[in-house]
Amino acid sequence: MTLQELHEELEIPIGSMHRLLAALVDEQYVTRSPHNRRYFLGSAAAELVGPSAAAHSSLVPAPELLVRASKESGETVFLTSLTGSRIVCISIVEATHPLRLFVQLGQELPWHAAAAARSVLAYLPQDTVEAIVSGLEFNAYTPGTPKTPEEVLAHLAEIRSRGYDVCENELDENVWAVAAPVFTSTGVVVASVTLAAAGHRMRDPIRRVRATEIVLRTARAMSEELGHETQL
Repeated sequence: MTLQELHEELEIPIGSMHRLLAALVDEQYVTRSPHNRRYFLGSAAAELVGPSAAAHSSLVPAPELLVRASKESGETVFLTSLTGSRIVCISIVEATHPLRLFVQLGQELPWHAAAAARSVLAYLPQDTVEAIVSGLEFNAYTPGTPKTPEEVLAHLAEIRSRGYDVCENELDENVWAVAAPVFTSTGVVVASVTLAAAGHRMRDPIRRVRATEIVLRTARAMSEELGHETQL
């Protein structure tokens, strides 16, 4: 929202509203886009919603873009947010098809085994990536789960090369997923959009391409809402 919109919605004088927002920005509860000058929820605000409380919170309702992506694809689509050193599912739109997933609202995702997590990890600063990867326990969720730091780091390079990640039978058996990162106006990765579907429904390469296009389009639109200018 803009400063003017917040002033009108909360009926707080402009000067006071500006000082309040400055304090919230300092504490990372709010961020401000230098591109469109709008204010957005920051990382500290996301931390207010822990895994145990997320299912009962309306802090981050399902964005319309997420709803559209699920409706267009007919599959489960969810949004994950970077919160400190964790990546957490903050919004999910269930598919019309039944799908058993590891991911639930408020669920913390494993950095090495989930496309939603790796598509964010790939764009973090190198020292942060190394610290996270070196601290992983490499739990094996399926036989296809990555098992070593070298395997994860090589995979992150592939993600940066193509701009998205694909996970097939690595976190959930018989589940195919594609995820793309969401960036702020300053080019910092803060979230990811993921589409997940039963593996047998995604055997057709054309369906996979279409699912990937939907995810990339949705992540790009979310990034643009945060003031990020997509480089074509």
